[in-house]
Amino acid sequence: MKLRVGSRDSTLAVIQSRLVMDALRAAHPDIELELVTMKTTGDRILDRTLDQVGGKGLFVKELDAALRAGRVDLTVHSCKDLPMELPEDLPIAAFLRREDPRDVLVLPQGASGWDRSKPIGSASPRRRLQLEEMFPDTAVKPVRGNVLTRLGKLDGGEYGALVLAAAGLLRLGLEERISRYFEADEMLPAAGQGILAVQCREDMNREVLACLRDEAAERCALVERAFVGALGGGCSSPVSAYAAAEDGCLRITGMYAGESGHMRKGSVSGPPEDGIPLAVELAKKLKEGRL
Repeated sequence: MKLRVGSRDSTLAVIQSRLVMDALRAAHPDIELELVTMKTTGDRILDRTLDQVGGKGLFVKELDAALRAGRVDLTVHSCKDLPMELPEDLPIAAFLRREDPRDVLVLPQGASGWDRSKPIGSASPRRRLQLEEMFPDTAVKPVRGNVLTRLGKLDGGEYGALVLAAAGLLRLGLEERISRYFEADEMLPAAGQGILAVQCREDMNREVLACLRDEAAERCALVERAFVGALGGGCSSPVSAYAAAEDGCLRITGMYAGESGHMRKGSVSGPPEDGIPLAVELAKKLKEGRL
């Protein structure tokens, strides 16, 4: 059996796709795997923020087209980069075990301290709102490109610091670049952050992909996406959610900022099997100002 794995062509995306391929090989030693990389529209347009050019769907359009055309058999995504609305003919077949979901602060290579006279680099509305609350005297400036491109801009002196996802740096083997981890109650992560998602065609026999599934990660991903989806949120919306198991319950924390830009956060806990309705109810309460 041969499977062709579609991936964005960035270094991080390729590493993440190879993690999926390694897991498939470990479970199915006889399987033949081929990596097929491609550049997406989101990778090409770097002079504008995503909300200005169409949102997260720009990172999956070419991969979706390759799946439908049969040029690849499955695609690998960072769950946080997936649009909230997914096509019915291209379902998510598996969510993999979650890497560290936190955001981190990264300083220029060799810096002895944080130069607060320069802006913090972040293109995420979610991060921007939280950073402005945490560091009101430091400017936040958009930064685009893959992780290595962003680090190059930081080291080149354009920024005093960057805020990035810990998971990406850990998978790239760049843990030493992390200056500070932001706990979830300080900086709420993006929905699905740290989780890899594998997408396939609806007619594919998915038994071979069952080895990739992590039930805890799947539950968290679906709950967090339900919260964001209930608010109509996407890349341009300052909306995020994080779910974590606590003493047998699932604790869901959500963030919402309406047109006024005023940030609201709230949490709810309950049985893990009730995670999605709890997340939807939390979203409604935050939107209506009942928390």
